[in-house]
Amino acid sequence: MNKNNKKSVGFILLDIFYITMAILPLGVGILLKLISTPPSDGGVTISGARVFWHIDISSSNFLDIFITEAQINSVLVIITILFVCLFLTHGLKQKIWLKRQHLAEIIIEKVDSMVADNMGEPFKAFPPFIIAIMALSAFSSLITLLGLFPPTSDINIVGGWAILVFIIITYYKMKCGLGYYIGGFMKPVFILAPINAIGEFATPVSMAFRHYGNVMSGAVISVLVSYFLGQFSTLLFGDGAISVFQVGLPAILSLYFDIFSGCLQAFIFAMLTMLNISTAFDADEYERRKKKKLEKKPKR
Repeated sequence: MNKNNKKSVGFILLDIFYITMAILPLGVGILLKLISTPPSDGGVTISGARVFWHIDISSSNFLDIFITEAQINSVLVIITILFVCLFLTHGLKQKIWLKRQHLAEIIIEKVDSMVADNMGEPFKAFPPFIIAIMALSAFSSLITLLGLFPPTSDINIVGGWAILVFIIITYYKMKCGLGYYIGGFMKPVFILAPINAIGEFATPVSMAFRHYGNVMSGAVISVLVSYFLGQFSTLLFGDGAISVFQVGLPAILSLYFDIFSGCLQAFIFAMLTMLNISTAFDADEYERRKKKKLEKKPKR
């Protein structure tokens, strides 16, 4: 690193600030969990996200509002991702002089290539959206390594992502006109319209339950295996003995379910998002309608 690229004190302090702000939300989540977790009776406990606050608005004919552990952790993950991105993009120059810039450029190039290969030219502006989905999903699953409840284990969180993707899918289907969109339900024959309508709304449901089911099942399997290994150790060596069978195997399962499977599900969700959006858009029909409109437009 030459003198022109030497880090200033202000640059280093800003780096420290970004790193601290990326770690701080996770620390807040751990502290909140320690404070709010009730004493355990030593048995196995499998439950959903804890409810922190309940706002009763039933008198106004609306459903009550629940602030859950999944929502809090999801916000904390978003804040962490924000400051990780700020750290990776801090000090970017045309000529690479930071190792983090290498990493940032590799990530961007890979996602750009993935979007270009799976979605095509009409969707060249989609890489930021796709990388945001992958980062949010992966980080939401990985925080279970810190003992935090993963938001991807809550169907409400993943369902919200799927609904957002469904809205984008519908938007691109309707770019060719409302009549073309409704006509799509009549193909190949009009009698299949009810089945096609069910299939239309099945897309976000399948995306949400696939992601949620894989992450949640992995967490349940890990807890059950760890519990029964502990019970087996107690059966062989008696109470108070070290649970030797809980050493090793639960950690290996955690590596698979929490790291590999969590990142894999993030990738699959992003791939399904790209494929469902790109296949929903009929580029040829859109260009034909656009050309027809231009031909009808009076020449000045």
